[in-house]
Amino acid sequence: MTTVLVVDDQALIRAAVRDLLDAAADIEVVGEAADGEVAVELARRLRPDVVVCDIRMPRRDGIEATELICTDPVLAATRVLILTTFEEDEYVVAALRAGASGFIGKGAEPDDIVHAVRTVHDGGALLSPVATRAMIEKYVRGAASDPLRPPPGLDALTEREREVLKLVGRGRSNEEIAADLFISPHTAKTHVKNTMIKLGAHDRAQLVIAAYESGLVQPGR
Repeated sequence: MTTVLVVDDQALIRAAVRDLLDAAADIEVVGEAADGEVAVELARRLRPDVVVCDIRMPRRDGIEATELICTDPVLAATRVLILTTFEEDEYVVAALRAGASGFIGKGAEPDDIVHAVRTVHDGGALLSPVATRAMIEKYVRGAASDPLRPPPGLDALTEREREVLKLVGRGRSNEEIAADLFISPHTAKTHVKNTMIKLGAHDRAQLVIAAYESGLVQPGR
């Protein structure tokens, strides 16, 4: 059973998400919150598998709540799925930086939202590296003055792991990385996993962000 905490300041959206998730036989909504402050408190108390969280909320927004949840050792097994209108790329990028495992639109089909929760709970990222790259490039181009923040752990990467990070940032799959570097797919997968561990990344989408923040990948290149 996948346990879920639903967080949104709009009561109708909370109720709709709660009802459609509760209708799934393998999902149980264990709590609701109308702001990020309460969301963090409930997450620490209930320890849900997944937090479905809005971005714009009073008191503490979804980005800050996501960061507090994803950096709390007690909540190491909890994943955050962001609810968005898909009109706020900069906020979505910030949420992914904070540790979110993916995002889905509020207007998505019910089955898609249920699938999203299952995917995130299973350790997957609910967005492709290619889509993430396109979104980040759009954001970076529109906010060129935003200073890069090299991710912690970058200095610990080996030269090969930096190459792998750069290729992940360009949207390459493990098979494509293997072909580019003349290594086996298994070795490529191992390098990706080690890079994620060193950078504290939850998934490949966050590696894409790390590639941009480190300057290894630049928009249009």
